[in-house]
Amino acid sequence: MDSEISQAAESVGNEIIAVSNFLFSHPELGDHEVEGSAYLVKLLVKSGFRVCYPYQGLPTAFRAEYGNPSGTKATFLAEYDALPGYGPKKLPAHACGHNWIAASAVGAALILSRMKELSGGCVVVIGTPAEETAGRKIDLLKAGAFDDIDVVFQMHLAETTSLDTTALAIDPWMFEFFGKASHAAAFPFKGINALDAVNLTFAGIGALRQQLRPDVRIHGIVSDGGETPNIIPSRAVCKFYVRAADRGYLDEVSLKVKNCAKGASLMTGARVKISRFENSFDDLRINSELRELMKESLIRCGIDDFSTGTHITGSTDIGNVSRCVPTFYGNIGVGDGTAGTHEEAFLKFVNSEEAHDKLLKVAKAFALSVREIFRNPERLNKVRTEFEKAEKRQ
Repeated sequence: MDSEISQAAESVGNEIIAVSNFLFSHPELGDHEVEGSAYLVKLLVKSGFRVCYPYQGLPTAFRAEYGNPSGTKATFLAEYDALPGYGPKKLPAHACGHNWIAASAVGAALILSRMKELSGGCVVVIGTPAEETAGRKIDLLKAGAFDDIDVVFQMHLAETTSLDTTALAIDPWMFEFFGKASHAAAFPFKGINALDAVNLTFAGIGALRQQLRPDVRIHGIVSDGGETPNIIPSRAVCKFYVRAADRGYLDEVSLKVKNCAKGASLMTGARVKISRFENSFDDLRINSELRELMKESLIRCGIDDFSTGTHITGSTDIGNVSRCVPTFYGNIGVGDGTAGTHEEAFLKFVNSEEAHDKLLKVAKAFALSVREIFRNPERLNKVRTEFEKAEKRQ
């Protein structure tokens, strides 16, 4: 292990662990990460970073930089939103380990800020709210936040350590049906049942599944089914997440799913309004040059328990980032295999001694990788070349 990075990590180790502890004990839902974002910004300002907060019109987003603003920009993405519905009171909690993600991102930046020199490079931390819901990385992309970024790094907690990570593309569809209310017992024949349209949409999608590829995932809820059983519902709403391994096929599947809703509208006479209720995410594109660099760095820092095979993580807005900037994304395993991300039982692992130990190792590995990119232009050129080739294949 590199002595300079080890010494720098030791000097900020307590601060890195404190980030994980603070966010874990102050869980906030997406777009409401007021305490968490303020805590991270305060720490980065204290450490000499140039900080913009709020950032790009998002109240809980930020951007922090250290080093040469004209140099190669290596970026760590911090997530810090929690999930709802844990414990007897159904409170927010970090069952996805975003407390750890933010700590590893900020921790790597702190380590690099303690280096004697950065070879003309610039370390960037972008605080990205609401990954679990709206996916604000996409809003930041649209605002140009990544236009000057050269490489991006992020890791996530999971049941196993994997660098062959994929993420499914996702479209979030809302189908809002408008019918006509009437008394369900006295005059049902005068009504147009919007809830029937919702039920037929579910039935249509259920029949559709047989003709879809195995990588497709479709799951939905009824978010509004009427007010009382004795009134024909004049309005009913259902929401679906539609996922597939690649954006091209997802576009095909989404069209078929929307046609199910349109068919339900024709069958019932209820008018349908179709809209996206959140941002759509693209599938993840991993840069193999960055992956190999991070693998080397992780091994040097004491992490080598890599699982074999591809690990699917669901969907994430970093997929969109990976289509615009060379990106590394991987998983670090914690726990005993009895629980996975989003499960309540996973909460006992995301801020454990094991998580803290791997947090410091990953922060050092990030720092090693970025320093190599700053010092070795040829390495960065290989990363860019692969990214450009992948762009041409699309």
